[in-house]
Amino acid sequence: MPVKRFLLFFLIIIFSLAASAQNYAPVNPNASAEVKKVLQLLYDIKGKNILSGQQNYNSDLNTFSDSAKQITGKYPAVWGSDFINWGDKDLGPQIVAEATKKWQEGYLVTLMWHEGKPTDNPPYEFSKNVIAKMSDADWNQLVTPGTDLNKKWLAQIDIIAGYLKQLQEARVPVLWRPYHEMNGVWFWWGNKKGENGIVKLWKMMYDRFTNYHHLNNLIWVWGANGLRDIPFDEAYAYQDYYPGAKYVDVLGADVYHFDYEQSDYESLLKVANGKPIALTETGELPKPEILKVQPQWVWFMVWTSWLWTDNTHDRVKQVYNLPQTLNHDELKGKLDAVK
Repeated sequence: MPVKRFLLFFLIIIFSLAASAQNYAPVNPNASAEVKKVLQLLYDIKGKNILSGQQNYNSDLNTFSDSAKQITGKYPAVWGSDFINWGDKDLGPQIVAEATKKWQEGYLVTLMWHEGKPTDNPPYEFSKNVIAKMSDADWNQLVTPGTDLNKKWLAQIDIIAGYLKQLQEARVPVLWRPYHEMNGVWFWWGNKKGENGIVKLWKMMYDRFTNYHHLNNLIWVWGANGLRDIPFDEAYAYQDYYPGAKYVDVLGADVYHFDYEQSDYESLLKVANGKPIALTETGELPKPEILKVQPQWVWFMVWTSWLWTDNTHDRVKQVYNLPQTLNHDELKGKLDAVK
């Protein structure tokens, strides 16, 4: 091989390897070894496998995961819960304890937070302080550093940062999914478009958690709602609420009522631009025919009691037993194999 052709071939190989490595890089350059391991796993299975997952209430941390085991004979690979307050109860300590246990047992951990509206005061009610509206004037105050409302918000998120820091000390990587369904119209952080909208709030949380609290154990999961045009219950185009590739490791969609629209899937893939995508919440599990034409989902997360109310036992067994589904036992082997 002539020298010039050899050098050209060598450079192509080097650039290809560099590009491949760059794809796997977490958005936080100081991410922990555990974060890098989990993220590489997600890239490795993308298009080949899907991880089973189950959401659990923080007041009852294993009921639905245990139920999945009773139905299928297998535990889900991904365990999820929520920092939401139930009235004046702070269940953060028990979330930290259970999440640590789950990671040590070979599960992936995903956590989220139905945050109470910062203009309100605790105790928060879901139907009043989370399912709520925020005026444009209050929103502008919220995202303006130094205002009273901004300081109140900082105090709120710093409490959660404290629990995430405890998980960091225990070397637990967290699939962190804040401000979910932000393209919908129901939460106080919902349908805030533009650079001064949810994009800015997301970046502010990212900066506070990453550069102030030095939380290096987070995999940043941006979980929008599946697109829909139901009057007064709309969820709008993904790209209008996306903070950008520098702030998101994994993109997701929450899909309920069996609304697995192929066009929505393709739209999310386009925004993801090579990053992994996940079914960050589901009601009804997707049929095998859906997963055949939507193979890029890297996990599904059934929302709490929807496992019982909106899925037959046969459907749950069917999806858990698909050749491409990785449950808890298979996940442990995959994690061990990641270098």
